[in-house]
Amino acid sequence: MLGNLNKDQIENILHSQSICRIACCDDKLPYLVPITYYYDGKYIYGQSQEGMKINILRKNPNVCIQVDLITSMSIYQSVIVNGKFEELKPGHSEKARSELHENILTMMTRSRIHKFEHSLDTEFATNSPDKLIMFRIKINEVTGRFENQEIAINTTSSAEMK
Repeated sequence: MLGNLNKDQIENILHSQSICRIACCDDKLPYLVPITYYYDGKYIYGQSQEGMKINILRKNPNVCIQVDLITSMSIYQSVIVNGKFEELKPGHSEKARSELHENILTMMTRSRIHKFEHSLDTEFATNSPDKLIMFRIKINEVTGRFENQEIAINTTSSAEMK
C-alpha cells in the first residue's frame, strides 16, 4: 500500500529523526550529502564546516531535504522539505548549536548508540564552534509518502479468505 503522510505523521518524522540528506545545486551539478539536524517545528537547523556544501548554499540558497524512517525495503516513510538556506551569524548561532547537540545526544541515547566511526566528542573537539557554520532551512513546502507492503499483503489475504 502506497500513500501520502498527513501533517501529524510528517511532523512526527521530522521530530523523531536526526539525520537527513540535503541537496543543493550549483550551476552545473546537484550535490547531495547527509547531515545531522534538529527540527524545532518551524526550521531545520544544521551545521557544517566551510566547504563545497556551504559554498553552493551561499550562491544558491534553494535546498531540498529528505528524511526517512525505513523499517525494510517495503515498509518506509519519507518526508521531502523544500526550503531556503539561511546562515546564522555569530551571536545568533549559540542557541541553535546547543539545541542541535542536545538533540543528537538524545537520539543517541534513545537508539542506544554508544560507538560511532568518529565520536561526537572527537568531532566537536577538533572542529571548534568558531569554525562551524550554523544554518537553518526556512521551510517552504513539505510532502510525505509511505509504503507498507505488509498492510497490502494482509489486506489482500484477509479479503481472499472471506
